[in-house]
Amino acid sequence: MAKRRLNKQQQFRIKKIQEERAARVARKEKAVQEQADAGELGPEQEGLIIAHYGQQLDVEPLEGEKAGEVVRCFVRANIDSLVTGDTVVWRPGKNETGVIVARCDRQNLLQRPDNFGALKPVAANIDHIILVIASEPEPHDNLIDRYLVASEITDIPAVILLNKTDLITDRNRDQIDALLGRYESLGYEVVRTSATESGNRPSPEVEALVKDQTSVFVGQSGVGKSSIIQTLIPDEAIRVGAVSESTGKGVHTTTTAKLFHLPIGGDLIDSPGIREFGLWHMTPQEIEYGFREIRDEIGHCKFRNCRHMGDPGCAIDAAAAEGRISPERLKSFHRILQDMSEQQARGLKLD
Repeated sequence: MAKRRLNKQQQFRIKKIQEERAARVARKEKAVQEQADAGELGPEQEGLIIAHYGQQLDVEPLEGEKAGEVVRCFVRANIDSLVTGDTVVWRPGKNETGVIVARCDRQNLLQRPDNFGALKPVAANIDHIILVIASEPEPHDNLIDRYLVASEITDIPAVILLNKTDLITDRNRDQIDALLGRYESLGYEVVRTSATESGNRPSPEVEALVKDQTSVFVGQSGVGKSSIIQTLIPDEAIRVGAVSESTGKGVHTTTTAKLFHLPIGGDLIDSPGIREFGLWHMTPQEIEYGFREIRDEIGHCKFRNCRHMGDPGCAIDAAAAEGRISPERLKSFHRILQDMSEQQARGLKLD
């Protein structure tokens, strides 16, 4: 995405901020090196990042006398961005702190773009993404599909978890059943639960879903992610927000990604809720790949430069006409492509 042109005052301010940031990093690196030279850093050992707070991270040692505890660690300047779920090599330092000196290989990495198109890591080394939706706020294909595309691109399995089944009535039952049926027919696992009806205990369906797995809960605010997590780890203090009665939209209640160990076995990473899941960093080809039923049609269009937006001889349109692609998923596919194109065009106009 093209960048906006900055005036001289803005350029000076950015340069000053970058210089100050570089100076802080240099001071931190010098202090770390001084501890190492003075023999004040302990031996290298593996640890697990369980929370991220800017320049500092909470690391749980996986070996040694502090195994199972939590150590606040700084990061060496030459290490790439770290996220909750990363396995790292760290060394104990002074005052019950430590220094992360290396990151171990990742199994996978879940990322999402911010409002400026820059990729922001969310979590690493996860077994599946649990996409939480609810009968209220009303679930929509487009938001679900954005998460599923990200899941397909990163090769992380996704499970759709319908919460608040106690709020399903004759008014919305058919719409919700049809929505979930579309994803079940595509091979996605769909689980239904009610955090309210299960009380202070996790429902059997949720327990079976997270047991012995590293899970990430995602979804728009107000769908009950924090309520479900509270049933899994009731001793943790997670604030639960109410859905606004006037707007029907949820209130964000979780402020930082954190990893929790579940009493039943397994880990859970809770990251901040988001209403829109942007895909602006992805190419149209990646969006095509992210739709399972559309993936098989790629390369069969009459024209090689087909945009799949109603173009003549489009294989995707033909598949939809034959019933192999649902109208709802096709509409969602078109909307995501159009939204991505418009977002990129706005970025180019800023240059």
